[in-house]
Amino acid sequence: MIRCTEIAFSCYAVTDMVRSRAFYEGILGLKATMVVGEPGGMQWTEYDLGASTLSLGVAPGWNPSSDGAVVALEVEDFDAAIAHLKAQQVRFKMEPFPTPVCQKAFILDPDNNTVCIHQRHAH
Repeated sequence: MIRCTEIAFSCYAVTDMVRSRAFYEGILGLKATMVVGEPGGMQWTEYDLGASTLSLGVAPGWNPSSDGAVVALEVEDFDAAIAHLKAQQVRFKMEPFPTPVCQKAFILDPDNNTVCIHQRHAH
């Protein structure tokens, strides 16, 4: 039997690493912790977030999708994050809404991958 201990990383397929990095770093404020590859070939960028890693990858035959898995990014100030995203004219797939445990909204990156902006309610 396999015993999994954690999620090593999550990755979105992207078509233009420069454009995607501008979005994830310039708009979402993430800091790249590893960047490999060259334009025109396979490329990989990682963002370490706490104990997790979000990656972006460019590879032949690997295509972005707004209907695939979703990464939820926890934010310190949900309302400020939403205001910032709207000021940057980020496209929303689903406007902000509350649940019993959190507030969340779904946005689209430049390749139409869905990203969740999330904040847990205080306990």
